[in-house]
Amino acid sequence: MTNTVAAANAEISRYVAASSRLIFDEPTIATQPPLVIRPYRLFSQRFPLLSLSLLERNNISSSRLRSLPNDSDASGGLTYKDAGVDIDAGSELVRRIAKMAPGIGGFGGLYPLGDSFLVAGTDGVGTKLKLAFETGIHETIGIDLVAMSVNDIVTSGAKPLFFLDYFATSHLDVHLAEKVIKGIVDGCQQSDCALLGGETAEMPDFYAKGEYDLSGFAVGIVKKNSVIDGKNIVAGDVLIGLPSSGVHSNGFSLVRRVLAHSGLSLKDQLPGAAVTLGEALMAPTVIYVKQVLDIIGKGGVKGIAHITGGGFTDNIPRVFPEGLGAVIYKDSWNVPAVFKWIQQAGKIEDAEMSRTFNMGIGMVLVVSKEASQRILEDANGAYTAYRIGEVVNGEGVSYH
Repeated sequence: MTNTVAAANAEISRYVAASSRLIFDEPTIATQPPLVIRPYRLFSQRFPLLSLSLLERNNISSSRLRSLPNDSDASGGLTYKDAGVDIDAGSELVRRIAKMAPGIGGFGGLYPLGDSFLVAGTDGVGTKLKLAFETGIHETIGIDLVAMSVNDIVTSGAKPLFFLDYFATSHLDVHLAEKVIKGIVDGCQQSDCALLGGETAEMPDFYAKGEYDLSGFAVGIVKKNSVIDGKNIVAGDVLIGLPSSGVHSNGFSLVRRVLAHSGLSLKDQLPGAAVTLGEALMAPTVIYVKQVLDIIGKGGVKGIAHITGGGFTDNIPRVFPEGLGAVIYKDSWNVPAVFKWIQQAGKIEDAEMSRTFNMGIGMVLVVSKEASQRILEDANGAYTAYRIGEVVNGEGVSYH
């Protein structure tokens, strides 16, 4: 049996390797249904990200990470750091990595390919998995996994080409794994990209019974002369926000701490809403790919920020040239009930909320004034978009 499985895996690997050569020889966008091939190992060799010199030659600005002090809340409210996540430490690690691999720091890594760039991103879903285990909702966690990577690479204007996943567990529960993979397939369909394959790792004694971990990897493509890089952003440009479905896939270490302090369970109704806390918190991350590419195609988009860990405060400045910042209009969109509950139950300060959660806006587009009017007019009936702020002189993000 072992030899038969090994032979089958070898045959699958040869097939996928041939398929990948076709993709790289002629980088067209797949239109066929997602291709699912498991298990195999592909792309084991690491390709370096675009070097700083290449970035400069192609006028692609290297992102600068900005972070603010994350001291404990003097009022006694909970903070992300209290929950075990130190954003400043993560930013420091990225700075150190950037010294070894110049050019790191953007939402996606760019690799030159003829007149285009391949844009790659990788991510997981964090401790949202803990809630999946507790609620038994496994069908949508795969959508979260795809969303976190494809939403990152579309910020460069890239069309996702394919996605790979990594599923690890101590003991393989085939029915459970099938639910998870079904969500990944759904996410790829929403992104119009191929699920090219992945890796299933069974590691006895490494994970608790019934638990698993996920990682995802997305690759897209964009013409060099169409890269969205933020270099042309100027004071007076407009920030357009696209609504989120809720917490998405970051901040769950703090969410779980708040839940424990609140005395409520995941089966209790979310205050101010008609769903349970579990249903609200497990709402899948919005995949913005098609909507964002459609808006980009109409012109006027200068920069895009995916609002994940770090919230508005850390993510929006990543797309700005030096010397520019943002003013956010606090009452310009509807903040979902789940965030109001998190803040109230955890006694969390506004600044901490804005640096941890998306607060109801999952993607921010920096556009010209003319483009903003068209985007907001087109949004009527087709989709929802808000004018949430503007670009100003002076670095940082302020809230008014």
